[in-house]
Amino acid sequence: MALRDQFTEQLKTAMKAGDAPRVSTLRMILAKLKDTDIAARPALDKVPDEQIVAMLRTMTKSRRESVELYKQGKRDDLVAKEEAEIAVIEAFLPQQMDAAATEAAVVAAIAETGAASIKDMGKVMAALKAKHAATLDMARVGPVVKAKLGG
Repeated sequence: MALRDQFTEQLKTAMKAGDAPRVSTLRMILAKLKDTDIAARPALDKVPDEQIVAMLRTMTKSRRESVELYKQGKRDDLVAKEEAEIAVIEAFLPQQMDAAATEAAVVAAIAETGAASIKDMGKVMAALKAKHAATLDMARVGPVVKAKLGG
């Protein structure tokens, strides 16, 4: 089932269950998806699942930043709300690689690209993004690549 269809099915289920916070989050996801579709409209009628995953990652990232700010402001009620939204959004994201699998993917990408120094980091990151974009958090993989290349 496509992600787009999963959102609407989950929304229906949450509405029937009376789960107001989940309904709110799913409606927010659908609204953001509609905005993304509109932005891509001249070229595409509806964005593919890869772009939907990227959109969900962006939404998660912004909520994590908000959580940090709310923690600094001692707003525990808002922290809880944002964390609940993160949990709903992450349920639709593919499972992330663990540390060992990430390291193995980095080593393979370095060997594949023939990278020898930190100057080749861009090539390695591009290779990782091409192969593992859905299962790797590129922000977390950067330091691993840097360490492997001696940076």
